Amino acid sequence: MLTNKKTKIVATLGPACSTREIIKDMIDAGVNVFRVNFSHADYEDVKEKINLIRGLNEEFGYTTAILGDLQGPKLRVGVMEEGVVVHDGDLITFTTAEDILGTAKKVFMKYQNFPNDVNPGERILLDDGKLIFEIVETDKKSEVIARVIQGGELKSKKGVNLPNTKISLPAMTEKDIADAIFAIGQNVDWIALSFVKTPRDLQDLQELIAEHSEYKIPIVAKIEMPEALENIDKIVAYCDALMVARGDLGVELPAHEVPLVQKELIRRAKTARIPVIVATQMMETMITSLTPTRAEVNDVANSVMDGADAVMLSGETATGNYPVQVIQKMTQIIEAVEDSPLIHVPQNTPQIKTKRFITKTICHHAATMANVIKAKAICTLTNSGYTAFQISAWRPNAHILVFTSNKRILTQLNLLWGVKSFMYSKDVSTDDTVTDINEIVKQKGFVQKGDFLINLAAMPIKDKGMVNTLRVSEIE
Repeated sequence: MLTNKKTKIVATLGPACSTREIIKDMIDAGVNVFRVNFSHADYEDVKEKINLIRGLNEEFGYTTAILGDLQGPKLRVGVMEEGVVVHDGDLITFTTAEDILGTAKKVFMKYQNFPNDVNPGERILLDDGKLIFEIVETDKKSEVIARVIQGGELKSKKGVNLPNTKISLPAMTEKDIADAIFAIGQNVDWIALSFVKTPRDLQDLQELIAEHSEYKIPIVAKIEMPEALENIDKIVAYCDALMVARGDLGVELPAHEVPLVQKELIRRAKTARIPVIVATQMMETMITSLTPTRAEVNDVANSVMDGADAVMLSGETATGNYPVQVIQKMTQIIEAVEDSPLIHVPQNTPQIKTKRFITKTICHHAATMANVIKAKAICTLTNSGYTAFQISAWRPNAHILVFTSNKRILTQLNLLWGVKSFMYSKDVSTDDTVTDINEIVKQKGFVQKGDFLINLAAMPIKDKGMVNTLRVSEIE
């Protein structure tokens, strides 16, 4: 039995959830979106999983979505000798000239532009910030000398973060471009772009999607760098959703700054009426334990109460021992807090008179009116899914039920808070459509006799234009 929670769960695919049975159990326990992590993806395997999920959708009437997550430019050091340890105050040289075996004196840096991008005084963080170096000098060609600020063991191929440096790398590497083209070919519902810094990064991906698909695939901008925070207003204007990627964010920024950044990013997304996903280490303990810590339970609950549309699991479902139980636990936490009166939505009503102004205003009024008259459901007929984004952002108490003949958005909308979508392809008059939909909603058990229900539609129906009608019905 599928859950009725409104906050969505994104689960990462991996070896721990590779069978049809486990994936079905996960969907039944509350997964709404499966994430394909292209950092560790084999195309044949991904294709198989996508077909499996779509087969389950077809067979059981699920609307589970698929999110392709691009790796982005991951900076790394080369291979190290065994057991290399560096101590505070030591000097070490990072070289891009030749792929040497690393020692405590000299290490290969895989990023060719590194000496040119960095400046003295900037920091180098290695292995998720476990080791910290400060740059002493750079020859701007192939060598950088740095002093160890926080020492430890230097391991092979560990990731590098440069929190103070403006990196000249684009957000999409050659690997990302190949992965994106593959994901587009698989008709994924969403594509997430890592290490977004500027709107240009998002435009490059939009152009790639336009080149390889006749459909628009919405983009999730992953916010994990200080530069992205500086450009957040522009980034929000160019993406379709945000992800608070707390892993790299907590390395690039001091970890104690991340909680407020999370709240601010959720607020920005809500003000822009786009969905937002909170990710990383939400239920980390449950990779190996059946019981999450109190702090993890609090973290998931707080993300929901901050207003996240979705919460995301990574290793917990990809490689953990309890992929189904972690979803059940997360669903329990979500259901316990998501209807709390302590949750507030930013109340900025539509101001800018764009061509969608009427639709935005109608959606806002539908959500407000539903709360006032205690309507049980808001039903919208849509071809683009736009009204679903708008209504969801206002967080009404009513069910948000979307009826569409557009098969592509049926699963896409599953990332949005509170939205449930259904296939509907009759082109009949408005009166007949409303009667028909109200009957379907009643049969599905969302409403019963005497309940109020709000219908939104574009008249005339067959033109599939923008929503221009709001109608209140009482179920008979």
